[in-house]
Amino acid sequence: MKKMMVLMMSALLLSGVASAKVVKTTFKVGGVCNSCKARIEKAAQSVKGVKTASWNVESKQLNLAYDNQLTTPLKVETAIAKVGHDAGSVKASTAAYNKLPGCCKYRK
Repeated sequence: MKKMMVLMMSALLLSGVASAKVVKTTFKVGGVCNSCKARIEKAAQSVKGVKTASWNVESKQLNLAYDNQLTTPLKVETAIAKVGHDAGSVKASTAAYNKLPGCCKYRK
């Protein structure tokens, strides 16, 4: 009976792990230069569950791959906004934006 319970618990745990999946998405992030790129990618990658994050300077798009059991795009957008960059649906606070170096100011 004890072995049966252990097997059932193992099966349940493995099925939960199997349902986790890496999801890819893209969203716009405000910025202008390679310093922005480094800051944006570092903020995105600081979020638990992010597998890869790559921001394109020209297109202003962040390509994101993440574990959907550990995070969401909104959590990543929020982390990026905290370092001063508008990201997807989350706008950086004025205080966070004002901390950006002069070369990284992108708002008109």
